[in-house]
Amino acid sequence: MRYLILFSVLILAACNTTVKKESMNMTNLRPTENSIKIAIDSLVKKHGASMVLPIQKGVRHTASLWTANDGSESEFINFCTSAYIGDAKSKFLLFEKLSTYFESLGGHFNKITLDLRQNVDLNNGELLEIDKIFSGYAAGAHLQDDLYLNKIAFVVALNFPYYNLEEKEREGKAWNRAQWAEARMGDQFISRVPAEVTQGVAKAEADADIYIAEYNIRMGSLRTEEGTQLFPDNMSLLTHWNLRDEIKADYADKDKGLVKQKMIYNIMQHIINQDIPAKVINNPAYIWKPYSNQVLENNATITCSPEPNSRYRQILNNFHAQQAVDPFVPEMNTLIKRKFSGEMEIPVEEVEALFDGYLKSPQLTKVGQIISKRLGRNLETFDIWYDGFKARSEYPQEQLNGLTTQKYPDPKAFEKDMPEMLGKLGWSKERAAYLAEKIQVDPARGSGHAWGAGMKGEKSHLRTRIASSGMDYKGYNIAVHEFGHNVEQTISLYDADYFMLNGVPNTAFTEALAFVFQSRDLNLLGLTGQSKDQKDLNILDASWTLMEIMGVGLVDINTWQWLYSHPEATPEELKNAVIQISKDVWNNYFAAVFGVRDQPILAIYSHMISNPLYLAAYSYGQIIEFQIEDYLKGKRFSDEIDRIYKQGRLIPQDWMKHAVGNKISADPIIKQLDEVLVK
Repeated sequence: MRYLILFSVLILAACNTTVKKESMNMTNLRPTENSIKIAIDSLVKKHGASMVLPIQKGVRHTASLWTANDGSESEFINFCTSAYIGDAKSKFLLFEKLSTYFESLGGHFNKITLDLRQNVDLNNGELLEIDKIFSGYAAGAHLQDDLYLNKIAFVVALNFPYYNLEEKEREGKAWNRAQWAEARMGDQFISRVPAEVTQGVAKAEADADIYIAEYNIRMGSLRTEEGTQLFPDNMSLLTHWNLRDEIKADYADKDKGLVKQKMIYNIMQHIINQDIPAKVINNPAYIWKPYSNQVLENNATITCSPEPNSRYRQILNNFHAQQAVDPFVPEMNTLIKRKFSGEMEIPVEEVEALFDGYLKSPQLTKVGQIISKRLGRNLETFDIWYDGFKARSEYPQEQLNGLTTQKYPDPKAFEKDMPEMLGKLGWSKERAAYLAEKIQVDPARGSGHAWGAGMKGEKSHLRTRIASSGMDYKGYNIAVHEFGHNVEQTISLYDADYFMLNGVPNTAFTEALAFVFQSRDLNLLGLTGQSKDQKDLNILDASWTLMEIMGVGLVDINTWQWLYSHPEATPEELKNAVIQISKDVWNNYFAAVFGVRDQPILAIYSHMISNPLYLAAYSYGQIIEFQIEDYLKGKRFSDEIDRIYKQGRLIPQDWMKHAVGNKISADPIIKQLDEVLVK
């Protein structure tokens, strides 16, 4: 899912050289306009009037980062006039050397972070307090201190200044690959955030990760009001991922599926409302009746305190950590701006407009009617996760589990099979081996994720959750998704022509390939869909899942907008706000489809806790996936994936046009949905 390249986080969170109280208001310590003008005039005189625009941009960006701690006015002028390189050949030589150094720095810090987090991320046995402390330690937090102190950061800022999104969209149309790589070099030093602030962000995120990774519901301890046990003794489901996936799997259970789904949704409501008994979280020692919220010990009802709004306290911790960053990024002074205009390179207003337009599509009500007819009942709220359009729903869960547990008893078995899976997708034996040997499979403590390498020579990591009995189908499905991430991470690092272009425009583009892989999970098992109309069913499925993930993305965005309007909120106030926001989004877009109002289900996603403002990337990922899938028809899958993903980190719309010939749009989904609905 996330953890693409740590270095991008370290660089974008550039730190101050000396953390002093007086440096917290750094705008008063910048070089004066007179000093800036002297430096510009001297450089123009030296290099010629044709260089005036790049000189102005480089000097002014350097001035925006320079403080009194870095040197006097005269030292600023001397630095600019001596460090600026006007000769194109010499400048490109500097670029190549910087790229090599930054790859080594980023790659090794990425590896250090992997090592420090391994006991939190991986199922390595008992989790100690010292493991949690190290997982929250940002080893590279002081890297930027040093790069400013030794003036490397200023060399980059002066010669490769930062271009904001508007400038990239306007000027990037005329750039070649090398110029794009140089622009990405300039993205490294945008602002200066003190190391103590960076550490605060790292700790808040690590604490939230741990909270979610340990939030399991012991399903074998659940009972109906009549005392019936619906789930196996040893079933432990992580919220929200495994709970959601169990709802999906239960559509194939014609006997008890609906009863189980209703119980799981009831559990989700308790988690959202924070009235879930604290003792039943990740604890099989108690019997819990979710409908009455009764807890039993030795067949006797006992009194249990609810979880003390821990879920919302984690969100607040992340918010306050990001608030501390805000003053140091003037152009992007909220996490909302940094995530969208900065990291995603799509303004939040554009994201909201796309989501609003799609969610208001009248076709979605018709899809809901089709689902209701297929189920033979009115829609339930949890049917936002209806899974009956997918080919896998034709296979009983037990059959799929039997296949995957036998095939993948441990992570190494999955790793060993990766070349074969890539071969089934069209890659040659040599190319499949080349890609697979750069991916390592690890046993995850949580639901799993993909973590990319930070430099050539290192491997990306596929973290997947495997029980002692082997990998069940839900785990396999997630592992194939993460495998798609790893393939992207490998191609976009090893095959990119410039290191500074490695990666993808934003996380939506890696999610797209993960979804493309995930949709082929049955084929990789040697199974095929049985429906004659599977093409149409796939379009119905894509439209429905996109509706769901756009809804939760809006809840995430609206929650952070509320936080910035209510910065002093308590966990209780935030809880009430999130519940109301989720109900408002539901009422605006989902109530007409489902025929029921005021449902809070959109607030269950764990990403809101441990990975704020990430959910929108899934929606874009699904849209991009759909456009890529549409483009791939009749073409060799492996060749096109190689071509598309070695483009590297262009801005989103340019990347998409080069990939499939069109900008990012939900219109193709709506168009094909219309064609299906008239049949």
